[in-house]
Amino acid sequence: MTTPPTSPSGPTAATERPDDSTPLKRAIGPKLLILFVIGDILGTGIYATTGKVAGKIGGAIWLPYAIGFVVAALTAASYVELVGKYPKAAGAALYTQKAFKTPFLTFIIAFMVMCSGLASASAAARAFSGAYLQEFVDISPTLVAILFIVALAALNLRGVAESVKTNVVLTIVEVTGLLVIIGIGVAAVVTGEGDASRLTDFEASGTGTALITGVLGATALGFFAFVGFEDSVNMAEETKDPTRSFPRAIFLGVAVTGTIYLLVAVVSSLMVSHTDLAESSGPLLLVVKESGVEFPPKLFALIALFAVSNSALINIMMASRLCYGLANERVLPRAMGRVLPGRRTPIAGILFVTALAIGLVSTGEIEGLGDTTAFLLLCVFAVVNVAVLVLRKDEVGHRHYHAPTWVPVVGAITAAILASPLADRAAEVYIRAGVLLAIGIALWGVNKLALRRAND
Repeated sequence: MTTPPTSPSGPTAATERPDDSTPLKRAIGPKLLILFVIGDILGTGIYATTGKVAGKIGGAIWLPYAIGFVVAALTAASYVELVGKYPKAAGAALYTQKAFKTPFLTFIIAFMVMCSGLASASAAARAFSGAYLQEFVDISPTLVAILFIVALAALNLRGVAESVKTNVVLTIVEVTGLLVIIGIGVAAVVTGEGDASRLTDFEASGTGTALITGVLGATALGFFAFVGFEDSVNMAEETKDPTRSFPRAIFLGVAVTGTIYLLVAVVSSLMVSHTDLAESSGPLLLVVKESGVEFPPKLFALIALFAVSNSALINIMMASRLCYGLANERVLPRAMGRVLPGRRTPIAGILFVTALAIGLVSTGEIEGLGDTTAFLLLCVFAVVNVAVLVLRKDEVGHRHYHAPTWVPVVGAITAAILASPLADRAAEVYIRAGVLLAIGIALWGVNKLALRRAND
């Protein structure tokens, strides 16, 4: 892949810089951006849904993650081109508006991104209240999941500084947990433990058409583990030299996390049968227990609790800020942009997304919520990949990464396939996504009426 200048007749390389009129402080360097991307991707997906992926495909758990890695890499290339071309904090909504200039479509994309974050946070809440917490105490999972969401909302209300500091600590913890699983796999190989025959087991999906739909369904669910890199583009205005920093950060971030996921999937299949994994809400804890390696299960359960908390915190923060931004742009009712005095946190946005997250937690389980997250983002990714092609005609006066044309084409096709019914997705996922979008459209309508009356 090459990075030619967008306009051969433009300014020289020494002066080719994107517009730097942002009021935000550019404090994020290349190394910190790489860590941010890695930390944003790692989390609930691999800790909570590995077993559910196994239930869809069998022992060949590595295959859905391998395919998911390819799809993520294709779409990541599109995001890299667009963030380099338009280094502004708005992500998919910005690219959609520039490409299609249709405010309603832009709103739908922005709202889908917000809802994907809430579905992800809700899946994390369910993972938190499942087998990992049950290792310590036997309590109603639904009640714990709701209290978990409320606790994150309270932390979010205290301020972004507290939230970001907490995120740094939790990122280190979640990486440690995955390295423990990989270490267990290395020990198993050395000692001859584990059943390698499971790695080619597709029994859970049957043969022929059933096998194809089973693989697609498992990949669509497994893709939940790769989401997060798309959030990093919202830091473009706070990144030093974003057109140079983002290509390396996003590609390296996706590569590192993809490698970790593949290794964890292989180890999980070596240590535990797909049927046992599928029945567990804490599949990696089961791997630790079945491995025979002397590692305290309670310690790993505690690590997993921190890991899923991190994912939920990041997504609640993202969703509440997006809600606040949409209100300030008069896309959502202005009241939703209210800020908590003293703390200067978006209280209306936080309360709104918390209410939606509690509703999701009360009506869904890990698999359905994770699949809802993946479905919403796959729809967004399909649009973003098309936007890359549409915006090729829009030249800018600075150099930026330029993906080969086939990359967004294949990215759009693969994202659309994984978002389609071919992926053997439960009907509840489409219903849940539809209800969320209906809420957003209703708010859009209310806001339009309010603006019209104000202008009369």
